[in-house]
Amino acid sequence: MRNLPLKANHKRIAGYHVSLADFAKLGVKHETAVRAAFQALLEDCTSLVNKGRADKWKLVPEYSLKTKAGAKITPDGALLDSFRLMHGLWEAKDTADDLDKAIKEKFKLGYPRDNILFQSPTRAVLVQDGERALDLDISKPDNLVTVLKGFFEYQAPAFDEWEKAVADFKDRLPEIGKQMTEIVRGEKKVNKKFAEAFDGFVALCRQALNPNLAVAAVEEMLIQHILTERIFRKIFDVGEFMQRNNIAAEIEKVVIALTSRSFSRDKFLKELDRFYVAIEAAADTIPDFSEKQKFLNTVYEQFFQGFAVERADTLGIVYTPQEIVDFMLASVEEILKSEFGRALGDPGVHVIDPFVGTGNFMVNLIRRLPKTRLEHKYRHELHCNEVMLLPGTKLLRRSPEGFRKLAGGTPPEPSPKRHAPRQGCRKSVNQETARQSPRRFC
Repeated sequence: MRNLPLKANHKRIAGYHVSLADFAKLGVKHETAVRAAFQALLEDCTSLVNKGRADKWKLVPEYSLKTKAGAKITPDGALLDSFRLMHGLWEAKDTADDLDKAIKEKFKLGYPRDNILFQSPTRAVLVQDGERALDLDISKPDNLVTVLKGFFEYQAPAFDEWEKAVADFKDRLPEIGKQMTEIVRGEKKVNKKFAEAFDGFVALCRQALNPNLAVAAVEEMLIQHILTERIFRKIFDVGEFMQRNNIAAEIEKVVIALTSRSFSRDKFLKELDRFYVAIEAAADTIPDFSEKQKFLNTVYEQFFQGFAVERADTLGIVYTPQEIVDFMLASVEEILKSEFGRALGDPGVHVIDPFVGTGNFMVNLIRRLPKTRLEHKYRHELHCNEVMLLPGTKLLRRSPEGFRKLAGGTPPEPSPKRHAPRQGCRKSVNQETARQSPRRFC
């Protein structure tokens, strides 16, 4: 739980009331103006609770999210941490608004009730766990401090355990990864069944991905799978990915061979139960599927930073921000139109993404296609590939969901195609980096 070191005589409290007094002298009462004063106060308080902490919170103004029913809402502000978990919402009103009426209307729209602050210049209502925790006159400094401390110091039980587990796991992960590497290399020497399965998997990866792929890179792929499989099996339907992705299916065969002698995956991972449960509980607090994906993206990046700092970048564990995806696809659309007289939805315009990751580009593209052409394009002209467990699993969930939202039906199965192994990496790429990376180059 975070602590807000704030007292009634603090300059930030006095500054808020001075700002309101200045607005009053000018006869300014509209929400946009008076909201700015409280937003500045919230931002100052966010800085105070962040002191000395690695996981920084951020107050994001006009933050849009989806309710459990799928409706889009945009509160005046949201407190997010570095994992994109939401710790509180803020909704501002002016003195002319009926605050109680506004609260009822917002909850009717599906606003979350975990920790939300409704505020007008002189009154604040704090709702936590579905109940009114505070309803105070914030023109009084003591009351304003009470409301702010209640808002910033609230901690959902799932988040409390999550923060503790993450801090512990990040420190221990390099050691766990090292132990797992030693087990894999040791078993290759004494477990014939595993050695044969592993060598076969290396050969498959070199045929399908990169003929110069290093054995160490394949070892890391295997270890990553072992350490993360439970998380994505619980949160996503990982079985579908296993069945439809040859690489993932073969990895699981290698794991089965690894456990055929004496190694127990369940026993080895038992000490990580608290971390896995914390991730699952934190993910359950996110109603919007898209936001849950972003949360898992961040977990994935943090995971690799702890397990293999040097390789996180060469393995391509970096996700393109949505704003850049929008710009790039809009640019492609414009070039297709101006230079070739074509559109993305036209027959014969194929789209290829050999390192698709979680599908940010493909899902964005699906949303740009005309409904009348979506089924043909989805079945015949969208081509992508992914070998890593989390991105591939999420892609198989995201692309059908995007289709359903636009076309209103079940997406068709893509036509089966055989793709030749990638060849001809750019010669300017550092050869050692290209040798280690199964995803980024070519």
